[in-house]
Amino acid sequence: MHILITGGAGYIGSHTVKKLVKTGHQVTVLDNLSKGWRAAVTNARLVEGELANQRLLCELLQAEKINAVMHFAASSLVGESMQCPADYYANNVTGSLILLEAMREVGVPYFVFSSTAAVYGELVEIPIPEDHPTIPTNPYGATKLALEEALPWYYQAYGLRYISLRYFNAAGADPEGELGEDHDPETHLIPLVLKTALGQAAEVKIFGRDYPTPDGTCVRDYIHVTDLAQAHILALEALAGGVVPSIYNLGNGNGYSVLEVVQTAEKVVGKLLPKAFTKRRAGDPAILVASAERIKRELHWKPCYSDLQTIIETAWRWHQKNPLGYAKY
Repeated sequence: MHILITGGAGYIGSHTVKKLVKTGHQVTVLDNLSKGWRAAVTNARLVEGELANQRLLCELLQAEKINAVMHFAASSLVGESMQCPADYYANNVTGSLILLEAMREVGVPYFVFSSTAAVYGELVEIPIPEDHPTIPTNPYGATKLALEEALPWYYQAYGLRYISLRYFNAAGADPEGELGEDHDPETHLIPLVLKTALGQAAEVKIFGRDYPTPDGTCVRDYIHVTDLAQAHILALEALAGGVVPSIYNLGNGNGYSVLEVVQTAEKVVGKLLPKAFTKRRAGDPAILVASAERIKRELHWKPCYSDLQTIIETAWRWHQKNPLGYAKY
């Protein structure tokens, strides 16, 4: 198949591009490079452009004879979304609807959506199943949920077949060392810890130590980015095979606190790291841990890099090799 990847120069998108090409698919990437890196797209055509440009989208979908779209392009910082909700609605909702309209106009039938566990909000059940109440506590989660809620109507009215994948905490790096995690600014815990180990940050900041968790710090479910990429391929194959549109969680089912992540990273890098506790970030739930039994059962997804230490080791290898990230290119 020929697949359009929006946001394919970003962290998860670039790993998925690599996995798709290795599987034998043809890939075109659309990215405005506001968050992604040109150097992260090594084996696919990169088109620089905006998601909100419907004319560009239609021309691209038609000219490239695209069979399916995987939609990664989004604003995704919880704290920023609390400060700038209008930007998140413009990009994550309006931009995504423009993409769906372009797909409808050209007749592209398959859509794999990069969603998030942030749609759930505060929890009433752990691990979280897909039918858990969705009451987001931040605009990031709310905007992702808004598009999820539109998709069944697009399927009913226009026949657009979709699978929505709700990520928990993506982490790690390409086991072959070609790709890694590089955000500007960086907000994700594991790369921030590793930057401290490299001497690029003075200390590891830990947001909140008074959560209702065993050590008072947030608990999250970390999933290796390559396992995420494999789930997208399985979702695409399922859509092409006629599966009913659905929603799936992507996580390992194991929760690790911020302190546990830092301590595991210290073991990997071989030294203790300076830490500083600060106040909670607005909109952060105390615990997010997935039940991924549905995708394992229905799509036969099996994570290959589920151990936290392994996840951090792959990230550490890439950061040691690329201390300046993709900026060195």
